[in-house]
Amino acid sequence: MNIKVAIAEDIDEIRNGLQLIINSTQGFECGCTCRNGGEALEKIPAYVPDVVLMDINMPGMSGIEVVRRLKPLLPASQFLMCTVYEEDEHVFESLKVGATGYILKKSPPARLLEAIQDIYNGGSPMSSTIARKVISSFGDKKISQPVDALTPREKEILNMLGRGMQYKAIAAVVSLSTETIRTHIRNIYEKLQVHSRDEAIKKAYKS
Repeated sequence: MNIKVAIAEDIDEIRNGLQLIINSTQGFECGCTCRNGGEALEKIPAYVPDVVLMDINMPGMSGIEVVRRLKPLLPASQFLMCTVYEEDEHVFESLKVGATGYILKKSPPARLLEAIQDIYNGGSPMSSTIARKVISSFGDKKISQPVDALTPREKEILNMLGRGMQYKAIAAVVSLSTETIRTHIRNIYEKLQVHSRDEAIKKAYKS
């Protein structure tokens, strides 16, 4: 099956170029393009894409606000932000509202397709600087007493589970293998005496 991609980008040349690259590559398809935030809110939910390429700085409604509104409607879709500057503070804000990674607009076609494939498979393409900001933001959530027995690393991973992140995405953020993440999560389940992600999160964040 092809990876279904939607594009929201206000510059015609960039939008059309991205669509051409995607539709010219086996395993990918793009049947939904949007020129602004309003159009994205109207068209993308009906298309139900696997991956959305979202321009951050669109006129009118920003890509951040679009992601904020679309993510609850499309929980399985992955949002890949397109930005000019790698360390743009807006990238961090995008990740906080539900995006999973970002790609530079100047990236070559091969890197673009690699990022789409990566995020589709559960990865989270982002720089180490942005990843550190994401990790530090997890401190906003207060973990309840039952998880005091967890190590700092296990608490960090549990926080990411609470944000809905997949194993591969967590591994990318903390620079560990997916199998190591699985081991940590098995240890978390054992210490909390639970058997699933949902049970662990409920026990961790109960008041």
